[in-house]
Amino acid sequence: MVVKGARVEKVDKGGIADEVGIEPGDVITAVNGRPLQDLIDFRYYCADENIEIDLTKGDGELWTVEIEKEIDEDLGLSFSEAAFDHIRACANKCVFCFVDQMPQGMRETLYIRDDDYRLSFLQGNFITLTNLNEADLTRILQMRLSPLYISVHTTNPELRQRMLGNRNAGKILEVLSRLADGGVDFHTQIVLCPGYNDGPELTRTLSELSGLWPSILSIAVVPLGLTKQRADLPLLSMLTPDEAGGIIEQVRPFQERFQNLHGEALVYLADEIYLLAGAEIPPAELYADFPQLENGVGLTRVFYDSFAREAGRLPEKLSAHKKVSLITGTSGARVLVPVAERLEQVHNLSIAVKAIPNRLFGETVTVAGLLTGQDVVTELKGKDLGELVLVPSVMCKRDEAVFLDGLTPEILARELGTRVEVVDLEQGARDLIDKLLS
Repeated sequence: MVVKGARVEKVDKGGIADEVGIEPGDVITAVNGRPLQDLIDFRYYCADENIEIDLTKGDGELWTVEIEKEIDEDLGLSFSEAAFDHIRACANKCVFCFVDQMPQGMRETLYIRDDDYRLSFLQGNFITLTNLNEADLTRILQMRLSPLYISVHTTNPELRQRMLGNRNAGKILEVLSRLADGGVDFHTQIVLCPGYNDGPELTRTLSELSGLWPSILSIAVVPLGLTKQRADLPLLSMLTPDEAGGIIEQVRPFQERFQNLHGEALVYLADEIYLLAGAEIPPAELYADFPQLENGVGLTRVFYDSFAREAGRLPEKLSAHKKVSLITGTSGARVLVPVAERLEQVHNLSIAVKAIPNRLFGETVTVAGLLTGQDVVTELKGKDLGELVLVPSVMCKRDEAVFLDGLTPEILARELGTRVEVVDLEQGARDLIDKLLS
């Protein structure tokens, strides 16, 4: 029998949960008599000095555990899912949906279409707000689930309905205003689709969203991603370099006005737009506290500034010659080539940036995070790659060194005939330099 509730995945050794006998595989069914629908409920009900937990053990035995603790003391539990009932599925049919463009045979989790406000609050997932009912809105406001991450795309009601393929999509400003009035803050994004929400429509969206300040914490403008798997899907086009340059100029007045008024730009462009236009990445001051790094906004600036700090650790020369191949996507190569040029000033160190074309998704997909292990093998097998191949961590699962197609660094090393290591470039240049000097 399947027991409904919060299935325990991990128990911190020596923590409160461990001391009272809670184990991985147990299912917590209620806290203080209240059933749990998600991690939000669990945290909310456990924020007390005295709690009573009902749970079902792995063998089916029913337990009730009484715990006395500090009011905000953590129990030391992790769960297999953040939503204990089910993940709210996306009800939209967006013209640019990336899941619709996914090839077969990838990890199952890549095909999940979630549009769950709880995962937005807990994990920073972007949601569209099209599937919220009145009870959901009431709960968000009562529990102040803030900040949320919201995909807006356009504030034009008719255009948003058309772009999202959902008749409920047109009420976006009404819902955002209600959240703002209720004290809920939010980050937003605009996936830019040439011919749909660019030009005057982008200006309108930026103007109307900026009117929600200070509840609106950031607006990210990001380019859409198109793969070669678009049979029977709406005709869309990628940004051209000239169009990318035009977006930079169009957004700049909004950034300057907000910086002058409030000390922050509010509107941010994905790094890919600057790279496509051949423009300089803005200084760190533009990005405030870098509110949308995981959306590809400001990562390049963080990396460049980190490299400038870490470069002081580089020696004048290595004791023996070392040749390293650094794997990336075609857009990432624009970022890494100047870094490689600086690294090669170290005598006996050779760095080759390998821009890998994406054969699975198509060469219009240029980011490293969507490369597969087989893409790398196809491009580089049989070539002289040196003593070490560095693969960016964005190519792997967040918690496991596995590529999109199931290959691992160990398999890649056997195929390429040289050592392969995963390097974390998202946090800056420290790990890169550590691995080069080790």
